[in-house]
Amino acid sequence: MDMSGEERIAAPRDAVWAALNDPEVLKACIPGCQSLTMASPTEMAATVKVKIGPVSATFNGAVTLSNLNPPESYTISGEGKGGIAGFAKGGADVRLREDDDGTILAYDVKAEVGGKIAQLGSRLIDSTSKKLASQFFADFGARLNGNT
Repeated sequence: MDMSGEERIAAPRDAVWAALNDPEVLKACIPGCQSLTMASPTEMAATVKVKIGPVSATFNGAVTLSNLNPPESYTISGEGKGGIAGFAKGGADVRLREDDDGTILAYDVKAEVGGKIAQLGSRLIDSTSKKLASQFFADFGARLNGNT
């Protein structure tokens, strides 16, 4: 699955960058995130519960930040295992650019799933992924605008 997009966030770029690197902010914004802890400045451990169609699974995995270019861009990648449900892995190139009194957050995502969840079909997986991404950005923007 590949997905690209842009979101306008009504906050300065430095504030958006700080939030993208804050595990408490990310935990609050990632749908189904049960835990997110920093193992190092560029590594996090995560537990996320997701429902895709009839399959509900809890994924345990690792998240790594690379290609850091503060406060402009980074690559975030991760891999999670969901037991009999299967696995998910992927990454996103994230870019921030100033825009008047806000910030444009642009992203290019590549993801792959395997196991039982892969049998659900690409249309269901793609639509669920887009819904989860939209929810993340809505929550992320609201949090930075002080609406949470």
